[in-house]
Amino acid sequence: MKNKFRKNLLIAAAVIMVIFSATIGNGKAYEVNKSEKLPTKANAAGIETAEGVIESDGDMIYGDVDLGLDSSATLTDAELAELSTAEIREAATEEVEEYTEPDILDTMTLEEKVAQMFIITPEALTDSDGVTMAGEQTKAAIDETPVGGIIYMGDNLQAKTQVQEMLSNTNRYSEERVGLPMFLCVDEEGGSVARVAGSGRFDVKNVGNMSDIGAQGSVQDAKEAGETIGSYLSELGFNVDFAPVADVLTNPDNSIVKTRSFGSDSDKVSDMSIAMADGLKEEGLEAVYKHFPGHGATAGDTHLGAAFTDKTADELSMSELVPFQDAINDGANFIMVSHISAPGITGHDTPASLSEILVNDILRSRMGYDGIVITDAMEMGAISKKYTSDEAACLAIKAGVDIILMPEDFHLAYNGVLDAVRSGEISEERINQSVARILKVKQEIE
Repeated sequence: MKNKFRKNLLIAAAVIMVIFSATIGNGKAYEVNKSEKLPTKANAAGIETAEGVIESDGDMIYGDVDLGLDSSATLTDAELAELSTAEIREAATEEVEEYTEPDILDTMTLEEKVAQMFIITPEALTDSDGVTMAGEQTKAAIDETPVGGIIYMGDNLQAKTQVQEMLSNTNRYSEERVGLPMFLCVDEEGGSVARVAGSGRFDVKNVGNMSDIGAQGSVQDAKEAGETIGSYLSELGFNVDFAPVADVLTNPDNSIVKTRSFGSDSDKVSDMSIAMADGLKEEGLEAVYKHFPGHGATAGDTHLGAAFTDKTADELSMSELVPFQDAINDGANFIMVSHISAPGITGHDTPASLSEILVNDILRSRMGYDGIVITDAMEMGAISKKYTSDEAACLAIKAGVDIILMPEDFHLAYNGVLDAVRSGEISEERINQSVARILKVKQEIE
């Protein structure tokens, strides 16, 4: 009886830590020791997950938050071994639900909730090509499947008034259908990845490559880049930008983020990424930090196929993970997880976007993140060449992902998730967890 009481006490302490971090703004109260790079509280020999055992490097699950608890409540190696992450997650989920908006969540059907977990192109929504307007066809599609967001590519964006009308209508249809705004998204990093500024159709400034700002500019320059991008995106009607690129360029052979990254110094990348995100936020844009756990360490291109990093959790925590940890501490609402594999951590080639070890155990539990996790585009070769759209979507949700971005076959992915919930493969409580995070951010959008 005494041991059972002690175990319950430890679970309660862990739950309190999770709730405390969630209610103070996604980890804003964590104190980061730059020499250690990740918050520490206790050590563990390893954490058992559905994918195997992840070895601990001495850093542990929760940051150093003063809860007024006696030091005897700290989890020791032996005591932590008694607790499975499943127990902690289950208990934490039950408690954190008290801090969501139950009125909205409780009125939504399963179909509506699952739809909110997808961001797709307007073509995938309407089953048509070259979409440049949102009329009755878009309205009917949203009425049938009220997705959480739409991502627009260069060909969708032809002129200022055309974009404003298209986005305004799309958002209105979403509000009318489910009482929620639409995530209206675009890839606008600056430089070579700028759907608006790089098109030549809009009278806006291209802020240039982040590599140039990292090499020659200041943190203030990074913030001004965010403000510039945010200003014209906000005027057009967007509310989410898939930027900044928080990748640390640690592999000199990397060509994917070579000009998109602020550089090879993790602290500089961290400071400039947060500054750019601040600039976007000041103009009303939600920033999406990408590509966790760090695409700058790879040589491959996940657009075409598999890409790997052989680094361990220790090695990543000293460099690639620093900008993401700092973004979490700064209150990030979105982090995009990439499709790179990290066999040095997981022991196999599962892409990060489908890995419970990387999403739930590293990003959420160890780094203390409880914001929205969104995948990179699921139509990319690293996913589509190995998994069907429904299989990939279900694996991502099981791993802890909240939003599936651009599946190769949206209808197959959406119906696959519904079937998985109806069969009990994925619990509706798991879906509610993600939708609660989505609702929280949507209710903050003006």
